[in-house]
Amino acid sequence: MMDLRAQFGFTQLPFTREIRVADRFHLQLFDEALEALLHTVEQRMSAAVIAPAGTGKTALLRAVRAGLPEARYRVHYVKASNLSRKDMGREIATAVGVDAAGNFATLLRRLQERFLEASDTDGVRPVLLVDDAHDLRREVLGLVRVLTNFDMDSRLVVSVLLAGQPLLAQNLQRPELEDVARRLAHCATLRTLSRDETVKYLEHRCTVAGARASPFDGGSIDAIYELGRGNLRATDALALKSLELCCRASARVVDANHVVEARKLLWP
Repeated sequence: MMDLRAQFGFTQLPFTREIRVADRFHLQLFDEALEALLHTVEQRMSAAVIAPAGTGKTALLRAVRAGLPEARYRVHYVKASNLSRKDMGREIATAVGVDAAGNFATLLRRLQERFLEASDTDGVRPVLLVDDAHDLRREVLGLVRVLTNFDMDSRLVVSVLLAGQPLLAQNLQRPELEDVARRLAHCATLRTLSRDETVKYLEHRCTVAGARASPFDGGSIDAIYELGRGNLRATDALALKSLELCCRASARVVDANHVVEARKLLWP
C-alpha cells in the first residue's frame, strides 16, 4: 500500500478537510472577510457570506467561531436545507438545545427566550451560523427577521450569519425579503484563487502537512490551476489524487501528466 507521507516527507495526509483553523491559508480577501464578520458580531449585528461552492465559506464560518471567545459568545451552527419554516425552526432549536415540540409560534417563543436567557442571565452573546443558506426557501429566510426582533425591534440580542452560494444574494434582493436584507450589517464575498494564489496555496498546504518542499513542478501547478480554476475544493482533490498517482509510479515529483490522469479519475 502506498504511503504518501513516506514518499514525499509529509507528517500527515495533505489536502484533506481536516485542517486546523490555526493552519488556514492566509489570503487577504479571506482575512478581510473574517475581520469584518467578527466586527459585525461584536457590534451585535447580523451579516451574510456569499461565496461560490468550494471557495471556503464553511472554513470562514469555522474561523469566525474560533475567533469568538467562549466566555463572551455562545455560537450555534446549523446547516440549512430545503425545509419548511417549522422544520427549520426545529433544526435551530436542536442546535441551541431548545425543546422542538409544539406549534411554530411556541417554538419561536422558546428560541427567543433562550437567546434572551443567554444574553441577560448568562451574560453571553448568542450567535447563529447558518451554512448553505442558499438552500433556504424564501419564507424560511424570513425567520431572520423574526428571530432578531426583540422588545418591538428595539434590542440587538442575537447575531445571525447567513452563508451561501450566489443564489442567496439573489434571494435577498427580492422585494419580499427587503426587510431581511436590511437587517444585515455586512455582506462578505469570497472568490476563486488566482494562479499566483494557487501556487502559494499548494505550498502552504504542503508545509502544513510537514513537507519541507512542494512536490509539484511548474507544469503540474499550471494543470491544477487550469483544471481546478482556482476552486479550493477542486484544487485539493486534484492535488491529493495527483500525489497518489505520483506515489504509485514511484516518482518524486508530480508533473502535468499526473494531474491530467487525476482529473479523469475524479470527475466524469
